[in-house]
Amino acid sequence: MSRRIRTVSAQEAALWAGWAELSGVEPLPGRALPARPAPPPVVVVPAPAASAPAPAARPRPAPEFAVGTPPPGIDARRWRDLRRGKTRAERTLDLHGRTAQQAHGAVRAFLASAVMDGLRCVAIVTGKGSTETGGVLKRELPFWLNAHDLRPLVLALAHPHAANAGAVHVLLRRRR
Repeated sequence: MSRRIRTVSAQEAALWAGWAELSGVEPLPGRALPARPAPPPVVVVPAPAASAPAPAARPRPAPEFAVGTPPPGIDARRWRDLRRGKTRAERTLDLHGRTAQQAHGAVRAFLASAVMDGLRCVAIVTGKGSTETGGVLKRELPFWLNAHDLRPLVLALAHPHAANAGAVHVLLRRRR
């Protein structure tokens, strides 16, 4: 098996040469410090015209599971009970009045505590939001719950009642 020798890129060489020059590094006898490459040419990009529309925000990928969508691994009866509000929440977290950053930290701590206490169903109240698309917390909650460290804890998400879109019941996986 032959081994490929890695070469230093121009960017790495420029970085090393700049650091060596500033730090006063002395080269070994018979060697010289690498020459600093010329800086890249500055390219001036003209400002866009005022009439040009602003670029659209890149759409966020849909969460792996969403509120109200039955996930794989849950039986029909448990899903129906969760969706209809018959599965009672054992603990509730109210996020009213919190910023998104505060709410995100609170959700992470709340779920970790609920799992450690062996709870099966918890409620997270985000509120309905003041706009027609809903509030920031309501919109962000499914993305937070799909994070790589929280996703293994959550089995399903559902609104406990069709008229109450400001609360989400979270069915947690059983601890093994």
